[in-house]
Amino acid sequence: MGYSENVHFELQAECPDTGARAGLLHTAHGVVETPVFMPVGTQATVKGVPQRDLAGDLDAHIILANTYHLFLRPGHELIRRLGGLHQFMSWPRAILTDSGGFQVFSLSDLRKVTDEGVLFRSHLDGDQHLFTPESTVDVQLALGSDIMMVLDECLAYPASHEAANQAMRRTVAWANTAYRYYLLRTEESGSTAALFPIVQGSMFHDLRSACAAELLELNAPGYAIGGLSVGEPRPLSLEITEVTAPLLPRDRPRYVMGVGMPEELAEYVARGVDMMDCVLPSRNARNGCLFTSEGRVIIKQARYRDDPTPIDPNCQCYTCRTHSRAYLRHLFQAGEILFSTLATLHNLKHYLDRMRQIRHAILLGTFRAYLDSLRRRAVE
Repeated sequence: MGYSENVHFELQAECPDTGARAGLLHTAHGVVETPVFMPVGTQATVKGVPQRDLAGDLDAHIILANTYHLFLRPGHELIRRLGGLHQFMSWPRAILTDSGGFQVFSLSDLRKVTDEGVLFRSHLDGDQHLFTPESTVDVQLALGSDIMMVLDECLAYPASHEAANQAMRRTVAWANTAYRYYLLRTEESGSTAALFPIVQGSMFHDLRSACAAELLELNAPGYAIGGLSVGEPRPLSLEITEVTAPLLPRDRPRYVMGVGMPEELAEYVARGVDMMDCVLPSRNARNGCLFTSEGRVIIKQARYRDDPTPIDPNCQCYTCRTHSRAYLRHLFQAGEILFSTLATLHNLKHYLDRMRQIRHAILLGTFRAYLDSLRRRAVE
C-alpha cells in the first residue's frame, strides 16, 4: 500500500549482544529520541502535571492521549474546531493517540463485537456508540495527533487459541480496512499523521507470527505490539515481546503498548522495543508509591514522618531538589492535591531518566554491561 514518510525512523545504534536499538523518530512536532517512554495523558492531560513541567523539568518529547475518552468528552469535533489536540492542550511536541480499542474491550458488559466494529455504551452516560476501523481514523484525524493507532481486538488473559485466532484475524481485517481509509483521508486532508497497525495473537507464538506477517504487507511507518498487560504473568509479556519484535521491520519504530515497571524498561529495550507507555508512574504516584534508584518508597509509612531527606538523593527532579519525605508524607496523609503533582513529577522523571540512561548506554556500546548490572541488582 505504500510506506508513508510523514513519520519516519532513523536507526542510530544497535547493541550486538541484545536487540536494543537507539534511534530518532521524526514527527511534524519534533524529533523524539528512542528508546522512549511516553507519559500517559489519557484525557489531554498527564494527571496533575502542567505542560510547562512536561516540556521543562521532565523534557518529555512525546505523550499519549486516548481516543475513547476524548471522543466521549469533550468530543473530537470540538477539539478539531479549537485547533486540534496540540492547540487545545497547549502541547507543542509530539502526540500519539491510542485508538480506544483497549478501553472499549475492557467494557465487557457494555459492548458487542462484530466484523463491522465495536458497539459500546459510554461509561459516562450509557449512550450507545459504534467504533469502526474507519471511524477511529476519523476521530484521530480530528484530534490531529502525530501517530494514530488502528482499531484492534484485545483479549484478556487467558484466552483460548481459537478465540485468540478469531480476534487476530479480525484485527488484521480491521487494519487493512483502516489503512486503506487512512491513505484516502490523508490524501484528501493533507494530514501529516502516521498510522501504526497492532500485532495481536494473545500469548501464542504462531498467531503473533502470522499476524505480523500479514500486517507487514501494509508497509506502515511503524508497528505496535498489543495485547500485553492484560493479566498475564510478567515473564510471559517479555517472552511474547521477544518473539514478536524481531518479526517487525528493522527500519521502523516498534511500540509495545501498556508496559512496564521501572525494572522492566531495559528488558523490553533489550528485546528490540523503541517505544513504551504505561500509567504506572502516574497512578502509583497518586497512590503514594514512589520509585527511586534504591527501590520503592511507600510514603504513608510512619518511618517517613520526620525524615528530612529527599525521596531519592540521586534524583534531580523538582520534587527531590525541593521537598523532604516528611513533607510529602504530610501532604499525602492530609489528602492535599499538591502531593499528586509532586509525586507524579518525581515518578515520571525517574522513568524518563532511566530511558535516557538506557539510550546513552546503547549509543556508547555499553548496554550489555548496563543490563547485566541491573539484573544483578534485582537479585541481590
